[in-house]
This record gives sequence, structure tokens and C-alpha cells, in this order.
Amino acid sequence: MYDPKLVQPMRDELTKIGCQELRSPEEVDKVLGGTTDTCLVVVNSVCGCAAGGARPAVGMAIKHPKRPKVLATVFAGQDREATERARSYFVGFPPSSPSFALLKGGKIVHLVPRQEIEGRTAEQIAATLTAVFEKHC
Repeated sequence: MYDPKLVQPMRDELTKIGCQELRSPEEVDKVLGGTTDTCLVVVNSVCGCAAGGARPAVGMAIKHPKRPKVLATVFAGQDREATERARSYFVGFPPSSPSFALLKGGKIVHLVPRQEIEGRTAEQIAATLTAVFEKHC
């Protein structure tokens, strides 16, 4: 695991824009299992595609008029139990980080895996997210 001081700015990048950080399985269940609204879960990561693409894309995408009511994040490789619990809601999808999961009423409706993030610009990723928001929010 990375030094918590090293990853704090990576966490802050998402919490500053309104993502609720979920650091335990109980927090995950409370948020993901406890809402009937749409919820975007950002599976954060220390990798370069999270820094250059995924995290900035979330900031861009949530400015869209149609957006999830709830924004949440788990940190893969850091808060392992919380991440595993969050992934248990992503039925039918293999683990991927970074990634974005959109849930509605606690059920997965769309997942954007690392393969659709890596090698793309933040603007391209944000466009993918806003298209998902248009369809499901």
C-alpha cells in the first residue's frame, strides 16, 4: 500500500468536487444500498490514467445538467475492503481501476472500465460519462 500522505491529494481531487469517500464496507452499504437515486461510484487509483483522465473527467462531467444525485468514491489498493464491497454491487463486471459505475437504486446500470479510460483524454472520458448520464439520470 502507498503512503497515505502520498495518496491524500488523489483523494482530495474527488472529495473537493463533491464525491463522498467510502472507506469501509459499512459506508459502502449505507450509500450504495441505501439510496433509490442514481449514484456514480468512482473507483480511484494511483495510476496515470486516473490522474490524467479519470479524476479530471469526473469534474467536467458533473457540470452536465443531467447527472447522478449521489457521487461516491472508493480507492482501489488503499481501502481494499470498501473497494471489494463496492465491486460486489457491480454484478457481471470484473474488477477494474480506475473505473466508473453508475447505479440506480443500488443496481448497476453502466460501468466504464479502465479499458475505456486508458489512453483517452479527460474530455473524451467526460463525454462518455455525460452520455451515460443522459441515458440513465
